[in-house]
Formats: sequence, C-alpha cells, structure tokens
Amino acid sequence: MAVIDPGMSGPQGGAQDFFLCDILGAIPKDDMASMEHPVFSLSTRPDRRVLNYAHNDVRVEITPSVKGLATIHDKDILIYCISQLIGALNAGRPVTRKLTLRAHDLLVATNRETSGDGYRRLVAALERLAGTRITTNLVTGTGDEARAVTEGFGLIESWRIVRANKSGRMMSVSITLSEWLFRGVTSRSVLTLSRDYFTLRKPLERRIYEIARKHCGRQDEWRIGLEVLARKSGSASALRVFRKMIRDLVASDHLPDYTLSFADDILLVRPREGREGDVVSPAKSTPAAAQGGPFLAPSTLDAARALLPGADAHALADDWRRHWQATGRPRISDPDAAFLGFVRGRAARR
Repeated sequence: MAVIDPGMSGPQGGAQDFFLCDILGAIPKDDMASMEHPVFSLSTRPDRRVLNYAHNDVRVEITPSVKGLATIHDKDILIYCISQLIGALNAGRPVTRKLTLRAHDLLVATNRETSGDGYRRLVAALERLAGTRITTNLVTGTGDEARAVTEGFGLIESWRIVRANKSGRMMSVSITLSEWLFRGVTSRSVLTLSRDYFTLRKPLERRIYEIARKHCGRQDEWRIGLEVLARKSGSASALRVFRKMIRDLVASDHLPDYTLSFADDILLVRPREGREGDVVSPAKSTPAAAQGGPFLAPSTLDAARALLPGADAHALADDWRRHWQATGRPRISDPDAAFLGFVRGRAARR
C-alpha cells in the first residue's frame, strides 16, 4: 500500500486531489503515442542532443535538460503510473494525473534494484523526465482531432519525495503527469506489455519490442524496412551499425511475445505461439489459446473483484494462467472455479 502524504490532501479535508497507487499486480500498460514515435533516448550515457522526428504529418521535437534526455529505462516510471491508472479505471475508481506511490513498489514492479543505488537512480530518472521537453502536434485523447494543435510539455509536470524523518528513507513519491500523457491514458490509448519487458536490459531491445507490440499486435506478421525502423526506433547509430545490432537481436531471439527474422534489410515480426499478449475485454469471447491459458467468463472476473477488492482482476487472471503454465498445464475441468480458488488463496494471504 502506498504511503499517503498528508500535505497532498484537498482543502479543508476535502476530496483527494491525487490518485493513490495501490493496485496489486497491475498489468503493465504503455501509451501508444510513445510506442509509435521515438520520444525516449536509447543512450546509456547523458544524451544532450535536441532530437527532431517527423513521420507523415506528425512532428516531434525533444529537448533535454542539463541532465540529459529521458531514457527508455526512465520510461519504466511512466509505465508503472499508466498501469496503475488503467487498473483503477477498470475497477471504476476515479483517477487524477497526480499520483502518490511507494518507491519500493515501483522498483519491484519494474524489476529494478531496491538498494540505495536503486533509489538514487530513481531520483535521477525523475529529474530527466521532468526536464525533458516535448513539442509536438501529435494529439492524444479525443476532442482535438478537428483542429491543429501544437503543444509543449515535460513528460512529467512535477515530482516530490517524502522521507521518514529519522531514517531518511524514501517513503513515498508523488508524480504529476503531463496533460498530454494523462489524456492518452484516460482515453485508453494504451497497450498491454509483457511482464518480461522489464527484464530486457538493452535499450534497443525494449524499443524494438515496443514497435513490434504497437504495429504487429496479433497479426500473423508485420514487416518494416531497415531505414524506417532506424528512424522510428530513435537510434543514433549509423545505418551499418544499426543493421548489425538488428542482426544480433534476431540471433538472440529473446524478445517477449515475438520472433524476428531479417533479410534484404527487411525485418519480419511474427507473434510467438502461445504468447500471453493482451488480456481481452470482458465483453469479448476469445479462445483460451489467444490468452495463453484457460478462458474465464466475464462473471468470474466480477466475482474475483468482489473477493479481492482493489485488485486488478485481469492481473489476477494473468498470474493464475502463469501459475497454470508453470505447473505443466494440467487439465482443468472447471477453470472458473479453479481461478476463484486461486483468488481466495491470495485474499487469505493478503
């Protein structure tokens, strides 16, 4: 549970003006705008270049602070925030673009170290996210499509850390997202990521996975030329170097959800068999194979929410299917009853 900062409550004890990040096991979600266009630096060193990207009618300019551009690893913070907001929206809870969270929960969820160095890196990432400025005509959400809009903003508007007085330990972090990003989240312009995304350490691996997830989705295959891929990825490497990096990535074959092949400067992306992918909308009836496990009725997800209030039912289903796969995919005569038993166990431990 996140620690509430009393200083962030509404006036005269009124309604909270912040959203408390307390969705257990929220499914990782990413905004489609930054998956489509190169907003984050792939460099592992301070990157102080001003980047300009144009594709069709979309223009993006990214300007760094003295601390450098926000990196694709810094984006973990935004993914965590987006995941929490979508989890709350799915549960029918109100949300705001100001979030309060426990730093430890964020670090664990994104597969980061929880050492002192891990917390220092978190502060540095927040500084880069707040300092990086975006100017773009790319509209998020709905309502502005009929008119041309160009706006400038930071990836996050502000951040604040609360520490325990005696120990100096970081207790909670408050983050205010940009209006641009928040509009994208509340309009649900997001896609589910594999939890294994956070195990990818190389920046280019993460970026290629994002691009594959955005453009291939559940299609049988998707192709992209090397030069377009290089621009879309945001790579600063020469094309011959980028070509070698893609060949090495294809050879390693460890991207979640997708397999890659590369020939004649064309990258071919195909979904892996049995990948988890998105958990489908409760209104849709999708074969179990498409979800990586037994199908659950929408009413079963509603029952899970009642058994474990505040939890993301889709995340619980995701965990249950992963457990089912890890135990050898045994035959289940009643998947709905088995899943609810799993949830009852989780509720008892909680």
